[in-house]
Amino acid sequence: MSVLLVTGTSTDVGKTVVTAALAAAARAAGRSVAVCKPAQTGVAPGEPGDLAEIERLAGVTRTLELARYPEPLAPDTAARRCGAPLLTLAETVAGIETLADADLVLVEGAGGLLVRVGEFTLLELAQKLGAPVVVVAAAGLGTLNHSELTTRALAAAGVPCAGLVIGSWPRTPDLASECNRDDLPAVTGVELAGSVPAGAGRFDPERFAASAAGWFDSRWLADLLR
Repeated sequence: MSVLLVTGTSTDVGKTVVTAALAAAARAAGRSVAVCKPAQTGVAPGEPGDLAEIERLAGVTRTLELARYPEPLAPDTAARRCGAPLLTLAETVAGIETLADADLVLVEGAGGLLVRVGEFTLLELAQKLGAPVVVVAAAGLGTLNHSELTTRALAAAGVPCAGLVIGSWPRTPDLASECNRDDLPAVTGVELAGSVPAGAGRFDPERFAASAAGWFDSRWLADLLR
């Protein structure tokens, strides 16, 4: 089993669509894929969450959600507010290990790297698993600071950053976005592995699956899937 964690520099930067794109690209390369979302917030029981979107876009059928809380808050806050127990690191690792027969297991976090998924952060989960992390970043103003803070936290913890992906590349990028695309690798020391076009989450599954691999650097993707 190869495990890859997906985090963001903040919330709403495109983690779910990037996770779906990685899953679709891996499946197109003949790899079996499973996806875990340890904690889903802002979704009521029975409603489709992020995993349902990944299933729709990427065709992944092996998914695992460990906890769900109705309010759109950080998972630990949402859990406390509804009286639910916090996820533990041990039960999360055990859940991910049930997916071990897949070639690639993608684990999508909540919000940014240091958001409490339960009693732990995604950073602590990456340390426990010994797994690298892909960082999903915004395109526009503010992304240089947020991205460097995130990659510095990973480096300080000894967790490999597998690459940066811009989660929503605008159809008509402004000057800041164009400059950021060049500056992100320079300020973080991490390869810009790809960018997902804005609106990709609204593609039909066939178009999404056919396009996903092209949103990533081909050499980077090949190394990731090797």
